[in-house]
Amino acid sequence: MAQLPTKEQILAWISENPHATSKRDIAQAFGLKGAKRIDLKRMLKELAEEGHLEKRRKTYLDADRLPPVSVLQILPPDAQGDLFARPLEWAGEGPVPRILFSARATDSGLGAGDRILARLQEVEGEEHHYIARLIRKIGTNPARVLGVFRAGAEGGRIVPISKGSDRDWVVRPGETHGARDGELVEAEQIGPKARMGSPRARIVTRLGDPGAPRAVSLIAIAEHGIPDAFPDAAVAEADAATPANVKGREDLRDLPLVTIDPADARDRDDAVLAHLDDDPKNPGGHVIWVAIADVAHYVRPGSALDHEAKRRGNSTYFPDRVVPMLPDTLSGDLCSLHEHVPRACLAVRMVIDADGNKIGHRFVRGLMRSVASLAYEEVQDAFDGQADSKAAPLLDDVLRPLFAAYGALKKARARRQPLELDLPERKIALNDAGEVVSVGFKDRLDAHKLIEEFMVLANVAAAEELVARRQPLLFRVHEEPSPEKLESLRETAEASGFSLAKGQVLQTRQLNRLLEQAQGGDFAELINITTLRAMQQAYYFPQNFGHFGLALRAYAHFTSPIRRYADLVVHRALIAAHGWGNDGLRLEDAEALEETAKHISDTERRSMAAERDTNDRYLAAYLSDRVGSTFTGRISGIARFGAFVKLDETGADGLLPMRALGQEYFHHDADSQTLMGSESGLTIGIGDRVTVKLAEAVPVTGGLLLELLEIEGRQSPIRRGRSGGKYRGGPQRKAGQTAKKRGSLRKKAPSRRG
Repeated sequence: MAQLPTKEQILAWISENPHATSKRDIAQAFGLKGAKRIDLKRMLKELAEEGHLEKRRKTYLDADRLPPVSVLQILPPDAQGDLFARPLEWAGEGPVPRILFSARATDSGLGAGDRILARLQEVEGEEHHYIARLIRKIGTNPARVLGVFRAGAEGGRIVPISKGSDRDWVVRPGETHGARDGELVEAEQIGPKARMGSPRARIVTRLGDPGAPRAVSLIAIAEHGIPDAFPDAAVAEADAATPANVKGREDLRDLPLVTIDPADARDRDDAVLAHLDDDPKNPGGHVIWVAIADVAHYVRPGSALDHEAKRRGNSTYFPDRVVPMLPDTLSGDLCSLHEHVPRACLAVRMVIDADGNKIGHRFVRGLMRSVASLAYEEVQDAFDGQADSKAAPLLDDVLRPLFAAYGALKKARARRQPLELDLPERKIALNDAGEVVSVGFKDRLDAHKLIEEFMVLANVAAAEELVARRQPLLFRVHEEPSPEKLESLRETAEASGFSLAKGQVLQTRQLNRLLEQAQGGDFAELINITTLRAMQQAYYFPQNFGHFGLALRAYAHFTSPIRRYADLVVHRALIAAHGWGNDGLRLEDAEALEETAKHISDTERRSMAAERDTNDRYLAAYLSDRVGSTFTGRISGIARFGAFVKLDETGADGLLPMRALGQEYFHHDADSQTLMGSESGLTIGIGDRVTVKLAEAVPVTGGLLLELLEIEGRQSPIRRGRSGGKYRGGPQRKAGQTAKKRGSLRKKAPSRRG
């Protein structure tokens, strides 16, 4: 029988195998059986009591871990001239890990004693445990500028692209970073921030051609006026923040909460946990925990951080970068629920019955510690029987109970009937140079839906809690469609051979029946797009008008305070309602909620427009080398100047201008959303299948110009005209497809035989 390992051997094995740390894994690694396993259990318990390990359910994990974004202090250079750093946030009780600082050519100079915010990467087989890369030097906040570099005899100047800038920036020789005339560059101010004259700058990043992919999102940020530089006072407040402790909080560190996010997530707002309810009065019921980052602890009402977060309203996400609502010290570190480190949170414990109905909830202000940061794909693979080494130890005790609770919530969702639109989300993948390498559509996994349902339930609980306590808050409001938009949807449905009942109080279940009728058919995408366009835009408001799309009476955003100011307001309302501290919603802020609601609703739309413009530009750049190629798609919009086509392959929207439709005059009918040829009778409407040629792709504007080749399987008039043929009729449509207005127009058109 194998010999019992020493404690040092056990610790060494756990350090080398961090994702296989159950007692069974350790026993198998050392070949222990029978009584030896009892001795191993005793040794593991002793190691935990000594602070070397933490027991979390059935796994033992090394307690000495640092978050991926950490505040460090630079140490004096060693004998070889290397810079090492000391972590200022250290939760472990073992030896402090050794961190090598790796500087880039554009990093500002650092000296002993400097405090920095850095991104850490664990390494193995070295004398140090982490490599640190500079994010920002703490205590400094140089102004930055994005502009076009104009070379001169002595250095040059930067012409900012921001419309609000009225001064060029001077760049001296040696500070150009090798930039060439006409290149788009990023620079930071050096020297004092003078009130008069041109500021001096040092170029830190060369972005090349202003029309190049790496410049796309930066231009959108400037064009839409999205604030991307934090005021000195806000940065100073963030840098001065320290981790919260357990005083005045409920200790949730023993709960095996996990975060589940996209694989490339930069901040982690929420953590979840579920288990069967042991109350005999609730057979088959579940307990669900949702813990949310306690941003209110760090962003105090009336502070510089608060003013800047409100001004931004929300984070803005692009394929290559994020413009965060909060400085990176908070968004990437202290407020982000990284694995294995204590984090302040507001949490809600919810109880549901076997049918998914919420029968109770309780809010707490706590201190938690995530046992793992997981990706959606990782969780889905584990549940489907392909768990990796990180998810496998969590499968039985953590992940399966989450899916069991989700199964109950699905029953409640089916009864509630929220709007079930099927519109895949586009995903743009970039390489390191910022070039688009692929455009696809994101998978909708059960793991995504699980987190969505948990978040919806928590948001409902927050709204109900604050309404019950008569506390002012911001509701997320989504009103039902206007009669005009509903009538337009009804006409499109009838033109496609479907029906939408009249004379009833509209409910989402009626729209879902329409979507089910179209599912899997030629008109599925058309009906989904038209239904989406019939919807009102959601917004924030201090009065409750319900949420039509989710089929909920009261709804408030509670689950993403790192990236949405509305959620921070809801957190403060909960803090005030429960008397958890002096950082709750103030009277003056409550009285200004309507103004706040309008502002953050506007900033949300601003971000959506910037994100949409950026995606369009990336897609245009991606397709620019395929000008002349043929694509299939569907008419997605009609205007006086032409028709819009959504391409099947990428989901990009291109324009078919009137000149690309034919030599004849096309009559635009705004009510029926059609274009009809005055001579041919060709009728083009939303949802028609088309084949087009890409005539032009303009990355700078994001514009795609198309030429019509075929519509509904027939050649376009312009194509036939070029070959000398005579085209006299539009495409043959299926019975029941023609709406009343489209039909009345067609009576005026020449017959196919004539």
